[in-house]
Amino acid sequence: MSLGIDLIILAAIAVFVISRLYSVLGQKNGTEQRPPARQYREAPVRVPEADETGDAEGRAKLRPAFTGPAAAGLEAIAAQDTSFSPDDFTRGARKAYEMTVAAFADGDRETLRQLVDDDVFEVYSGAIAEREKSGAEPMRLVRLRQARIVEASVDAQNWARVLVSFESELTDGDNIRQAKEIWTFKRSFGSTDPNWLLDEVATAT
Repeated sequence: MSLGIDLIILAAIAVFVISRLYSVLGQKNGTEQRPPARQYREAPVRVPEADETGDAEGRAKLRPAFTGPAAAGLEAIAAQDTSFSPDDFTRGARKAYEMTVAAFADGDRETLRQLVDDDVFEVYSGAIAEREKSGAEPMRLVRLRQARIVEASVDAQNWARVLVSFESELTDGDNIRQAKEIWTFKRSFGSTDPNWLLDEVATAT
């Protein structure tokens, strides 16, 4: 009789132990080792270098087409110089206008020599000499109101020209005069000199 009771007690203990083991081993408690997660690596996005984009025509497709009346000429310039930007050129032209007007007013021939071609320099230098003799007051820039490209071209000799319309206010004695001019800047693509020089000044109609 006692043997039967002992067997029943042992069986009950075994069931209890097995159930406890299952409760610990058969459930996730957050401390078990997880299998390593699969690593995903995105392929790097590679931007082609400038010399990998093909010829000038291919590179031109990377930027919006030029618009406006000077578009054809600007395209011709950009075909020769893929770094050409009308916006950057206009900013540079504004600076050149300001420097040229200031140098002319100050009689600074050295600065003028760096900004204009030989023909324009001779005209400006002669005007400075006449003004120095007469003692006339030079006109000075008050405000540059507007600068915009109105025409562009590349000729058969590979000379590029860009015409810029300037509207400004200049001193004229005690008065302020409105000035509207067309300045022509030129550059030779056959030369290693990347600078644009003032080639001509005309009164805008």
